[in-house]
Amino acid sequence: MIGTRHQFIARKTVWTLFAAQSLGSAGIVATAAINTIVSADLAGGARWSGAPTAVYLIAGALAVFAWGQSMSRLGWRGGLTLGLSLAVAGSVVAASSVQFHSLILFVISMALLGIGNAALNLARFAAAEVHLPAERGRAVSNVVIGGTVGAVLGPWIVGPSSGWAAAFGWSELVGPYLGSVILFALAAVVVFISLRPEPREVGREIAAQHPESAPTASGAARTISQILRAPAAFTAIAAMVFGQAVMIMVMVITSLHMKNLHHELGDIGIVISSHVFGMYAFSILSGQLADRWGRGPAILIGAATLIAACLAAPLSPDVIPIGVALFLLGLGWNFCYVGGSSLLADQLSPDERGQMQGFNDLLIGFVSAAGSLGSGLVFAAVGYGVMGLVGAVAALIPLGLALGWQATRIAPPTAQPT
Repeated sequence: MIGTRHQFIARKTVWTLFAAQSLGSAGIVATAAINTIVSADLAGGARWSGAPTAVYLIAGALAVFAWGQSMSRLGWRGGLTLGLSLAVAGSVVAASSVQFHSLILFVISMALLGIGNAALNLARFAAAEVHLPAERGRAVSNVVIGGTVGAVLGPWIVGPSSGWAAAFGWSELVGPYLGSVILFALAAVVVFISLRPEPREVGREIAAQHPESAPTASGAARTISQILRAPAAFTAIAAMVFGQAVMIMVMVITSLHMKNLHHELGDIGIVISSHVFGMYAFSILSGQLADRWGRGPAILIGAATLIAACLAAPLSPDVIPIGVALFLLGLGWNFCYVGGSSLLADQLSPDERGQMQGFNDLLIGFVSAAGSLGSGLVFAAVGYGVMGLVGAVAALIPLGLALGWQATRIAPPTAQPT
């Protein structure tokens, strides 16, 4: 049990990060439904429509390791404020790229947005840092659930902002990017004003008062390779990496798939909204299950749901079935993400967190970029159905690892000879 002061700080930190996550995710969702459409238009076809999104993910992957290393110097407040400011700049450049029909500008904008969003994605670990292990699953989920606000607010921005852009004589696709400028800017202001005291310092205070909360708090920090050799840490990272890759691969190309089926932009926005709703709305449930049932069961539920979503998405061309499949895709990602994040946080001491959490999100970014780029290639070559099968097979990896790790935890100890 932590003291009253730390409890107050923990609640304040989570609410601040929740607000930032809500505004930032709204900015992402406002543009997610049109990124692939803009990519296909500027790149000259569906084959390389996933390439700019891959740039977004690669830039984020490269940046996140640097964010993880530098958060100890910048602090969570400084790092998150800087990251959100870069996202503002990226949205401005994206709007300009659409208006001037420039693929180069669009690629630059995707890189800036990827770098900025990488910083925001690490915020879940700031919430975990100011809590004891028994509360970390709920702390992470309470930040992640901020994306539910984005799922609701983001799509509502698409229509009106497109209309405002058209009223000024600009392309209607400019509007959502301008809307995201406002949202990212508000998120930066919230973090800069409210994220005090510094969560990393609070985490060190808690670790000093409760040394049992950090497995190696009293010893030297382990290297990345040493941490990866621990089955629990490896399973946690695999759950997040493959959960993200599968989710990205199917989600990124669904907008273009629906456009080819002649669905309206509004319908595409609804489907993406249902997906983001699935990603975030049940974070409280996944966090509670991760704390009560354990991290392994949460990951198992997530991987199984991802498999079901990938198999269901290509079955019907209608909006509602696609929307349900994409909702399940988001829900499966959530359980893998919350369960994996909580499990990884359990394995790390304060001195190990920045480096290892950055490395984890570096892997997430690179595998996600491969999934995004591969989705366009697979979609152009063999279609949406085969891509769903590929996603289902990839989701078997975290499922198998979680089953193996869970089995070792519940197996009875080997009898010792007398």
